[in-house]
Amino acid sequence: MSGPILEVASLSKAFGGLVAVNDVSFALAEGELLGLIGPNGSGKTTTMNLVSGALAPTAGEIRLDGAPISGLSPSVISRAGVARTFQLVRVLPGMTAVENVVAGAVFSRAGLWGVAAEATARRLLGRVGLEERAELPLSAMTYIDQKRVELARALAADPRVLLLDEWLAGLNPTELQTAIELLKEIHADGMTIIMVEHVMDAIRSLCDRCVVMNTGAKIAEGDTAAVLADPHVMAAYLGDE
Repeated sequence: MSGPILEVASLSKAFGGLVAVNDVSFALAEGELLGLIGPNGSGKTTTMNLVSGALAPTAGEIRLDGAPISGLSPSVISRAGVARTFQLVRVLPGMTAVENVVAGAVFSRAGLWGVAAEATARRLLGRVGLEERAELPLSAMTYIDQKRVELARALAADPRVLLLDEWLAGLNPTELQTAIELLKEIHADGMTIIMVEHVMDAIRSLCDRCVVMNTGAKIAEGDTAAVLADPHVMAAYLGDE
C-alpha cells in the first residue's frame, strides 16, 4: 500500500508569543476529501498557509509524496503540486477571467505557456460554468463568479492536492447547492482536497473524514459523523454549556 500523498508532522507556527498552530499532525490519502474544521481563530487558515508556502513553520515538517516542502516558496510548492483558493477571493480585477486562469496554468506542474495555457484556461472556465464569460474583466463579475474563476485558476495549476479555504463562504442557498455539486464532481474526477469550511451541511455531504482544530491544536480526527457528534468538538463550537 502506498503512503499518504500529504503528511503534516508535528507542525507548529508561532507569531512572537502567540502560538497559532501547536504540534498538529495528520495525513491525507490520494483521492481523499478531508475537512479541516474548527471555530474562528483555531489555526485552520494558518495551517493552509503553511502547507501552501505562504508561511514557514516554526517547527515540524510537511511532506508531499514523501518529499519535504515546508519552508519552500509558494511558487515552488505550486509547481510541486499544491494549489489553493483563499478565504478572501484573490483575483486580478483588471484582467479577464481567461487571463486570470492562464496565470494559474503558467505556475502549473507542466509550466504551460501561450496557446496551451489559454486552451487549458478556457476548458477549466467551462468546467466551473463560466465558458461564456471568459472575456469579462473580473471587476465586472459577481462574487460567486469571481470564486469560480479562482477555483479554475487553482485547477489550472494541475495540483496533486487542492486547498480550499472557505470557498463556500458568502453564497446564498441556491449558489451553495450548485457549488457543493461542483466540488462533488471535481472530487469524483480524482482530485485530492483539503477544505476549510464553516458550512456544516457541506462538510457532512462532501467529507468522509475531518480534522478538528481549536486554539491552534488538533482536538479530534476521524469519520465526519462521529467527529461532529464528539462532545469535545461540540463544546469547542458551542461552549461547555
